[in-house]
Amino acid sequence: MIIKRRTLLGSGLAAVALLTASMATAEPGAWSSEPVRIVVTFPPGGTSDLVARLLALHLDMDFGQKAVVDNRPGAAGTVAADYVAQQAPDGTTLILANNAPYTIAPTRFKTIPYDPLKGATHIAYIGASAPGLFVQPSAGISTLGEYIAHVKNSPMTYGSSGVGSISHILGEAVDAALGVKSIHVPYQGSSPAIQDFRAGVLDSFYDMVVQNKEMIEDKEAVAIAIASPERNPEIPDVPTFVEQGYDIVIENWVGLSGPAGMDPEMVKTIHDTVLAVFSSPEVKVKLTELGITHRAIATEDYQAFVAKQIDVWAPLIISAGIAE
Repeated sequence: MIIKRRTLLGSGLAAVALLTASMATAEPGAWSSEPVRIVVTFPPGGTSDLVARLLALHLDMDFGQKAVVDNRPGAAGTVAADYVAQQAPDGTTLILANNAPYTIAPTRFKTIPYDPLKGATHIAYIGASAPGLFVQPSAGISTLGEYIAHVKNSPMTYGSSGVGSISHILGEAVDAALGVKSIHVPYQGSSPAIQDFRAGVLDSFYDMVVQNKEMIEDKEAVAIAIASPERNPEIPDVPTFVEQGYDIVIENWVGLSGPAGMDPEMVKTIHDTVLAVFSSPEVKVKLTELGITHRAIATEDYQAFVAKQIDVWAPLIISAGIAE
């Protein structure tokens, strides 16, 4: 089924009603005698892949639920999301959900082959990381005010992980909010952008801030702002856009979702099991190392969160000029 962008307007509240708080009580544990496939929208090695493998490992170790990771990248995550939407709602095919197919694609593309709300069961929110703006230490910039003055006098290049990526959308949103115009240089992923930044090819880049903590500590880059609501305790010296006077907050979130029509009792079991995995001190440490802050919320709140995020991202995507 092809879903047009306009049909999503006003559908968020209706989607929330699909899963209610009246679900039967369930205990964390295995929910299927068959191995569970966790589909990932990106190639192996990225943050989503690592989170999925961490989850699969602990589902097996801690709860006896066999799980395998299935990487299905392509078309900004819509290949994987469409595949999962077409699977049986029996709990054996799930997806490590994220912004790309569920909250960015609905606005970025005129049509997508699945409904990001009614065509999915959003089961468990896992957490989020925040991107930020990095500049060369040699530029002598440490605040957004200094950045504005510099770019207005001499436009700067910025690297992103690709056209339509979170880093690209943030870059364009920052330009619009600050009233400046920088020069976008897209890459295939953040690694080559950072490599060129280190080589002095780029003046700046946007990427997840905590994941680049070592660069900050080694003074290879200056992080002048992070797009989180408040400062991250892992990098307490990096100020937010908000505290510098700009209401720019972006969550690069991940969660676990499945096909529409899943049994509520099974959804409750999966939710509570995933929550137990990511609430353990050992796993929390590993998430923190990946730059992800875990937050435990109910299934219905996760569904509402996804619906709201479509509205949050829409003006950013339109402003960035990448909507079809």
